[in-house]
Amino acid sequence: MKKAIIMGAAGRDFHNFNVHLRDNKNYQVVAFTAAQIPDIEGRKYPPELSGELYPEGIPIHSEDKLTELIKKNDIDEVFFSYSDVTHEYVMHKASQVQAAGASFSLLGPKETMLKSQRPLISVCAVRTGCGKSQTSRKIAQMLKNKGKDVVVIRHPMPYGDLAKQAVQRFASYEDMIKHDCTIEEMEEYEPHIKEGIVVYAGVDYGEILKKAEDEADVILWDGGNNDIPFYWSDIAVVVVDPHRPNHELLYYPGETNFRLADVLVINKMNTADQEKVDIVLKNIERFNPGAKVIKANSTIEVTDEQEISGKKVLVIEDGPTLTHGEMKYGAGIVAAEKYGAAEIIDPRPFAVGSIKNTFEKYSHLDRVLPAMGYGKKQIEELAQTIDNSQCDLVVSGTPIDLGRLIETNKRILRVSYNLEEIGSPDLNDLLEQF
Repeated sequence: MKKAIIMGAAGRDFHNFNVHLRDNKNYQVVAFTAAQIPDIEGRKYPPELSGELYPEGIPIHSEDKLTELIKKNDIDEVFFSYSDVTHEYVMHKASQVQAAGASFSLLGPKETMLKSQRPLISVCAVRTGCGKSQTSRKIAQMLKNKGKDVVVIRHPMPYGDLAKQAVQRFASYEDMIKHDCTIEEMEEYEPHIKEGIVVYAGVDYGEILKKAEDEADVILWDGGNNDIPFYWSDIAVVVVDPHRPNHELLYYPGETNFRLADVLVINKMNTADQEKVDIVLKNIERFNPGAKVIKANSTIEVTDEQEISGKKVLVIEDGPTLTHGEMKYGAGIVAAEKYGAAEIIDPRPFAVGSIKNTFEKYSHLDRVLPAMGYGKKQIEELAQTIDNSQCDLVVSGTPIDLGRLIETNKRILRVSYNLEEIGSPDLNDLLEQF
């Protein structure tokens, strides 16, 4: 029996354990390590989910303790199980693991993807912040308009009580409150729920699939964090970002998605330089020439664009897009500039607590406030940061109604964004063939 550690970030790591290692008597999983997400270490993968081989559950430690854990427990193999990191980063971790004496492994589709009894479309991306969510929203709505009962299964974000979060079904705003959803979860679930589409998420994606199949004609895998799908796809749609050309070849496992894709959506054409679009097209021609290519704009809508003109504004954008997605701006900045803001303020002097720490960690951010909300305390710190800011107006480019979640003394103007295909083929052609 080999002794193993799973390196993760509360998502892919749990899935890899459930489908490949939970009942595997060739391995003893000694621990999980946690990274990327604030305050997710120090928990335990609970016995309710860990199976008969682990009646006490499995401890989750900070990744900072990885080398110590390998040596102390004489670990044989470490499974790297999180996403949206550079290839260089992955190999640094591999070198750290091997220097401590263990083997370093990446589990692939045959060992981790489950097969659905329903037709399944996956929507993923090569990086966080490409526009995957707006693409999945549009496909889900198109399927619904064609008379299909579509159920979305969303990539996991279980940051709370893992046993309670094993299988979660979201059909209303009340469901999100019942499950104590973070801002990051609400940003993904709320737009689907608003359109009357059921969303499943959680920890045990085998059980989640069974529940979703009971009420779906078609299942839509709504991926996240540039991870590969947990299920085999009948059609794999992958979104690329011409604002970050070559990133489709530089990040793990985004490049895997790029090569696996049946359909590649080049988003944000309306704001990208043509030379950068050409780089993406050349990479497609070289590494996935059989993929169908859909070109699209990311269009913005503002409830009252005249409010922005001449104002001193604080811009808030989707948190993960700005942090490990490494984007410097999003729809909020585009709207503020387009509609004549007098000034976009620097939010850093007003940040408190974990929000201040976020700016210190992600030093590329200077004109935007990431909508961090991984827990109640962080949401309160986000609200305090907004209250502290010296601005006339807050422009929010997050996918949710932020004003409904936090109390602040500032007026919040919401910016939404949608996918608009250019020419042919388009998503309707894709779905007709499907």
